[in-house]
Amino acid sequence: MASSFYITTPIYYVNAKPHLGHTYTTIAADVARRFHQMKGEKTFFLTGTDEHGDKIVKAAEADNTDPATYADRISDLFKNLWPHYRISYDRFIRTTDQDHIAVVKYILQKIYESGDIYFSEYEGLYCYDCERFFTSRELVDGKCPDHGKEPVAIKEANYFFRMSSYQQWLIDYINDHPDMIQPERYKNEVLGFLREPLEDLCISRPKSRLQWGITLPFDQNYVTYVWFDALINYVSALGYPDGENFKTFWPHVRHIVAKDILKPHGIYWPTMLKAAGIDIYKHLFVHGYWNVEESKMSKSLGNVVDPIYLKDTYGSDAIRYFLMREMTFGLDSSFSEVALINRINSDLANDLGNLFSRVLAMFRKYFKGAVPDWNPYESEIFGVDLKADAHEAIHAFSADMENFEFHKGLAAVWEYIGKMNKFVDSAAPWELARQESGRRQLETVICNLLEGLRVVSGLIYPVMPDTASTMLKHLGQNPDRPFYVIDELYKWGVITPGTKMPKAVSLFPRIDPETIFKEPSGGGDQNDKSSLTEPEIGMDDFARIDLRAATVISAEKIAKADKLLKLEVDLGFEKRTLVAGIAQFYTPEELTGKTVIVLANLKPAKLMGVRSQGMVLAAVDEENGAVAVLDRHIPAGTRLK
Repeated sequence: MASSFYITTPIYYVNAKPHLGHTYTTIAADVARRFHQMKGEKTFFLTGTDEHGDKIVKAAEADNTDPATYADRISDLFKNLWPHYRISYDRFIRTTDQDHIAVVKYILQKIYESGDIYFSEYEGLYCYDCERFFTSRELVDGKCPDHGKEPVAIKEANYFFRMSSYQQWLIDYINDHPDMIQPERYKNEVLGFLREPLEDLCISRPKSRLQWGITLPFDQNYVTYVWFDALINYVSALGYPDGENFKTFWPHVRHIVAKDILKPHGIYWPTMLKAAGIDIYKHLFVHGYWNVEESKMSKSLGNVVDPIYLKDTYGSDAIRYFLMREMTFGLDSSFSEVALINRINSDLANDLGNLFSRVLAMFRKYFKGAVPDWNPYESEIFGVDLKADAHEAIHAFSADMENFEFHKGLAAVWEYIGKMNKFVDSAAPWELARQESGRRQLETVICNLLEGLRVVSGLIYPVMPDTASTMLKHLGQNPDRPFYVIDELYKWGVITPGTKMPKAVSLFPRIDPETIFKEPSGGGDQNDKSSLTEPEIGMDDFARIDLRAATVISAEKIAKADKLLKLEVDLGFEKRTLVAGIAQFYTPEELTGKTVIVLANLKPAKLMGVRSQGMVLAAVDEENGAVAVLDRHIPAGTRLK
């Protein structure tokens, strides 16, 4: 019997239209789902929208409409976006769905009857944007850490969930299931939250100030707190408590969320499940933020990226690839169209697209478009075994995708593509074609390359389904057959003699940035380059500069060198010694513990007898000096882009 796999995105709040951050999370879930289908597993993929609460009422008022009409419109924007990116889900749930509302009431009543929900008067600091109460220790300079606003002191009677009674149980459970929350840094963050006393959770809002919500089953004068409503979607969508989907898929659930909602998913949700007598979820996978111009992509900041524009401009597969390749799951990443174009031109057009076009063109030229009678057991030629290399790539890809390390999985595929490109150059089929005795070798070279391309088409399928289909069709295969099954990819010789292939297409034409970024019109000095002190460089030049975040472990003055300090820094992957000419501006104590920026691939040099393995970035003139530091915590070794 095939095993099961259940993947969920958070259900997205409908207070604004979808942006690239939502798109990344949903694509990641779709990629994971497609990969597990390749393993032969039975899968279920859930996404949807969260539609109740104060913020929806305010957004509807600003839109001059009622909450239900407003929620319908924004929810449709999400639902209609996903087909543009070839996202294939099993259910799109809305918290206004009647079956969801029924399950919320069922679970509330169940917990209430167990004694874990009680009524009490509470006075606290309430953030209307977050729709929750804050303790004073959670605030930053007296303000909400997420919205930068001072919360409002309100006093009202509400219902509370005895979340505090589950604190030690949750600590023990997480420690007993160390892979429950991934990556590990987020497990540690949740355990950090739990070092402080866990307060009970206010789970209601009086209808006197909020009516847009699910009415409590045990008190008609209150509606349910939006988080207690929204989190339950993960089980209501499966037909909890008696639905077959719940029995089949819930034991295998993986949630994907962004790090800003770690606390509700890492603390509220497991304690709610425990109180309701439901098995705790299997895994919670937490990803970082997409930053734009060094700031978190945010509706409130107005720096969101429109996913429809990106799809229309670059194509859905290119965007899917960029998002999965560029972000290390769990860490923040930066989005820019320049980086996107570079990825398309380098990885997709040059590496994959050029390989595909070259091999298919040579195949048609030398074999008149029909596969010759070749021997798939002869996978090694000229010291290269493309079959063995393919098996290595499949194994690495599978392990990385299983762990949600999508960027590493794609890197394994592109390493194999690189080997194939080098093999084309070293085997030189064009030379073999000129030799009477080279015919058999030519057949072996080209047919092994065709098989390698077939494997590549399968490996890229979870991330680039349209490109995978196009490749298979032009390799003379039927994409509806099980070529997207991992076990099939291990086979060699699937492309049989006599197979005919149509002329290759350009998978990813190169993009000229000037067609995207047109010169600004009008006056001003935007194009005036006279202020530049050095010649301009291209992105390829910049890409060779390896800038890393580094933590200064220790610092000391170098004898007989008034301006030099010897620094020991942690680059995450290794520790290094650096010499910096900043002794007249900093004492060793001032630098110790700082997170600085290091040029990590600078050629080592000896200064005053000390071997310096890199350079600390600093702004220095004759009178002043300042080391470049990062203004917030980031892991040592993180690359600057």
